[in-house]
Amino acid sequence: MYDDTWLVVPLFNEAQVIADVITEARRTFPKIVCVDDGSGDDSAARARAAGAVVVQHPINLGQGAALQTGFSYALQDPAMQYVVTFDSDGQHQVSDAEAMVERLRQKDVDVVFGSRFLDARTKPGLLKRLVLRVATGMSNLFTRTRLTDAHNGLRALNRTALTSIQIRQNRMAHASEIVAQVAKSKLRYTEVPVHVLYTEYSRAKGQSIWNSVNILTELLYR
Repeated sequence: MYDDTWLVVPLFNEAQVIADVITEARRTFPKIVCVDDGSGDDSAARARAAGAVVVQHPINLGQGAALQTGFSYALQDPAMQYVVTFDSDGQHQVSDAEAMVERLRQKDVDVVFGSRFLDARTKPGLLKRLVLRVATGMSNLFTRTRLTDAHNGLRALNRTALTSIQIRQNRMAHASEIVAQVAKSKLRYTEVPVHVLYTEYSRAKGQSIWNSVNILTELLYR
C-alpha cells in the first residue's frame, strides 16, 4: 500500500468509466483526490462512491487548474511524500504509476515523467505521434530540457517538487509549464516508459487526437 502517495485525478464528464478507474487504482493507492472540473454528468458522485475524495470546481476551468487544485489538496496531508497525476478515462496503468513512485523512492530524482515513446507498447496513430513529437520538440526548445514525451499526463512528483510548482496555465499548455518549472527550479528528473492504452471509449470521445492538437495550438499562442 502507498499511504504516503496521492493520486491526483482531473475529472470532467467521465461518468461512464470513472468508478472502474478509481476502484482499480485504490487497490494500490488508497489516497485519491478527484478534481471534478465542472462536469455536467454524475462523474463526481460516482468517483466519491468508488472511494475517492472529490473536490469540485463550480465551472470548467481546464486540466491545469484541476491539477493545481489537486496538488494544493495533497499538500495539506503531512504524510504525503509523493503525488501521481493520473487520467480519469482509463488510459493510464496503475502498474506504471506504482513503478514511478518506486523510482522516486530511490531519492536521486524529484520528478518522473512517463513516456509513450521509450518502448513500443503504446500505439498512437501516425498523426497523433507527429503532433506530439512536434509539441515535445517545441517544449524542449523553450525549456531547455530533453524529454521524449513532454505532454504525457502520467507523471510522479515528490513533495519537494510539488512545493516548487505552481500551475497557472489552466488548459493543455500546463504540461509544458510543469516542465519549464522543473527546469527553472533545477529539480532532478527522469523519464520512464509507460503504456497509454487508447481505448474505444477514449477514441470515441476524440481524445486520441484533439488533445494533441490543443496542446500544439496553446504552445503556439501562449
